[in-house]
Amino acid sequence: MLAAYVEQFNPDNPIAALQLGERPDPVIDSDDWTVIEVRATSINHHDVFTARGGVIPEESLPRILGMDAAGVDTDGREVLVHNLVNSTGWVGPPLLDPGLTGLSEGYDGTFAEQVLVPRANLVLKPSSLTFEEAACLPTAWLTAYRMLFVSADLRPGDRVLVQGAAGGVTTALTSLGSAAGFRMWVTGRDEAKRAHAKVHGAEATFESGARLPERVDAVMETVGAPTWQHSLKSLRKGGTLVVAGGTGGYRAETDLSRVFVNNLRIIGSTMGTREDLDRLVHFITASGIRPTIQEVLPLAAAKEAMTLMNQGGLRGKVVLKP
Repeated sequence: MLAAYVEQFNPDNPIAALQLGERPDPVIDSDDWTVIEVRATSINHHDVFTARGGVIPEESLPRILGMDAAGVDTDGREVLVHNLVNSTGWVGPPLLDPGLTGLSEGYDGTFAEQVLVPRANLVLKPSSLTFEEAACLPTAWLTAYRMLFVSADLRPGDRVLVQGAAGGVTTALTSLGSAAGFRMWVTGRDEAKRAHAKVHGAEATFESGARLPERVDAVMETVGAPTWQHSLKSLRKGGTLVVAGGTGGYRAETDLSRVFVNNLRIIGSTMGTREDLDRLVHFITASGIRPTIQEVLPLAAAKEAMTLMNQGGLRGKVVLKP
């Protein structure tokens, strides 16, 4: 089958690390697993980091990249794939499993014509969603859903600051939060990105690092070091800072006195559960919101998709179609 994969990491040029060619078809060796015919898959920063060598060990190579997929299972059902895989026998909270891994990490990913997945990871795709839209949900939109509705514990009417205006997760945060009745404030480095956030439901937008007219109930942080201080200073007393990434860098100084004097909560939030994904699908179906897709490309153009992600400046998701 045709697939986009990595045989050797390239820290300086992740696009050069990506190979396109034939890989063995997946083989079902357990009743608990099945093969999905991939109709659409979307690219994430995780794929770039993996190609650089920052996610999996070298002994895992070669590895097919890709975390998101929508397609058709062996029973002919249209499905989304939840990409996190628990270790055998784990019975605790899914995201706390020490052996938790995922597609493109412990197993081959979704940048292929077929992908092998646990049956328990499937979520039915509603007919109102296209395969392209559905393929945007399992990573970026699921991450945003859990940040807002599980990790932050927000209520309609709360003020929420999103750091960054136009990426996959930040667009999802703005769209989902607005649909849920939150007052979404968004920062962006340029006017075009701030305008993008307005279109997707932002109540107000600000330049990166700008002083806000009021402090907020929660901050959604995926940028990391460049915005960390601003995030802490923007919170009201008792506010919550939810961290789900660090695309701009992972190391930032923290004024601990600000944290304990103001009773701030800093919460890490990674992806979401299969049940979160199912709820997300129901929410966007009921609300009518949809993922923003900037480009739809054939799988054969995986290097072009990786280049778009690596360059930044996206206004939504990039989708690949095998």
